Amino acid sequence: MLKIVEKSKIWFSISIIIVLAGLFFMFTNGLNFGIDFKGGTVVKIDFQKEMSQEESAEIDNIISKYCDVDDTEKRIMNKTELELSFKQGVIEKESIGKLHKEIKEKFQLKDDYVLSERNIGATVSKELTKTAWIAVVAATIAMLIYITFRFEITFGVAAIIALLHDILITLSVYAIFDVKINTPFIVAMLTILGYSINDTIVVFDRVRENKNKNRKLPLNELANSSIRQTISRSINTSISTLMTIVCLFILVPAIREFTLPLIVGVLSGSYSSIFIASPVWVMINKRLKKAYK
Repeated sequence: MLKIVEKSKIWFSISIIIVLAGLFFMFTNGLNFGIDFKGGTVVKIDFQKEMSQEESAEIDNIISKYCDVDDTEKRIMNKTELELSFKQGVIEKESIGKLHKEIKEKFQLKDDYVLSERNIGATVSKELTKTAWIAVVAATIAMLIYITFRFEITFGVAAIIALLHDILITLSVYAIFDVKINTPFIVAMLTILGYSINDTIVVFDRVRENKNKNRKLPLNELANSSIRQTISRSINTSISTLMTIVCLFILVPAIREFTLPLIVGVLSGSYSSIFIASPVWVMINKRLKKAYK
């Protein structure tokens, strides 16, 4: 018989280890914020043909004349579009023009080779960071109110703890592997919150249903029984969702900044809805019972 709640220390320990590792990297190296949050310049160049490895190396050599290659993000989009991203302070504005002109001359590109050039100032990036946090906090509060209204406050608190778990796990993975964070990450985080809360509500709905049927059933057995009845649905939904997102991640490189956090978030959300939310709900209710005795 599957006993999730009784082994909650194991599930909590796994999450705590990942989060602590993430916090260590956050405090030592910091999160790798992209130009959407730090400010900078993005230049898109029509390379007009598929780029070979030798040509990519030549572009790196050109970039090294003006700034450190490691401080520049280079991406190939739609096979023929070259995107160069420079964080604020890495390169002078005048040098950016000289750089892409040298690329034009080196590879004999047409006059309309620059598709776009976007500058993001420090003020805009700070405002974006502030707005992103407000969006995440507002979404979390709204979910707490909804779950409290639909169920009860203990379900709401447990669900929010599970959501915070998903946010921390995703941030930890990004910190550990030094993955760049840009605007699509925030969109993905809000999507993850919605996916995770939906999965958690399915379990809690079954908990409430079983509780109404048998109010004398111990909390541990109530939670375990509800998880057993919904676990196959949660796993099957997660697998089908992951298959789609992984295919997008592999086949559509242009949206990897969006699909990568979704992959991490779906895995974390599925884990938290089964191994975190229900055990936390049991712990809260047990403590409340002791407090009111």
